[in-house]
Amino acid sequence: MNRIDTTVTGGCQCGALRYRATAMLDNSHLCHCRMCQKAAGNIFAALVAAPDDALTWTRGKPSIWKSSELVERGFCANCGTPLFFHHVENGRTNLMIGTLDDPDAFPPHENNSTESMVAWFDTITEIENTGPTESNGAAWAAAIKASNNQHPDHDTTTWQVKGREE
Repeated sequence: MNRIDTTVTGGCQCGALRYRATAMLDNSHLCHCRMCQKAAGNIFAALVAAPDDALTWTRGKPSIWKSSELVERGFCANCGTPLFFHHVENGRTNLMIGTLDDPDAFPPHENNSTESMVAWFDTITEIENTGPTESNGAAWAAAIKASNNQHPDHDTTTWQVKGREE
């Protein structure tokens, strides 16, 4: 696994937690183990690691749940966003790719723990790509956009929750 000197930022959906990594590892992958499925609330977890010595929390501290004797999982206690998988002995934190400000920067290179892969995983690239239209939800999408409380995909000087800045 190679170390790449680069700076990436990311955080949770509400903005209570923000991180910065000054290096990343070239291990971007999809983990299909049952623990990652449950932790991500999805059929896989898309992960890429930062060396622990390169990762800092720039706003807030994540809540931690120890899913096994060797693994900690971090999440935002405010909005529930799953943020990372940390093996307590290997010196790296696997960040959820979706929490990166630029998730396109780390496309997955492999599938791990495929013994738990859902049987229909290989068919998802065949699903039709559709978006909101007037007949199937454009008004709903516009209403969500107009009332969006999601933190932007970049660092900010303040964090605001429904009129409260911290």
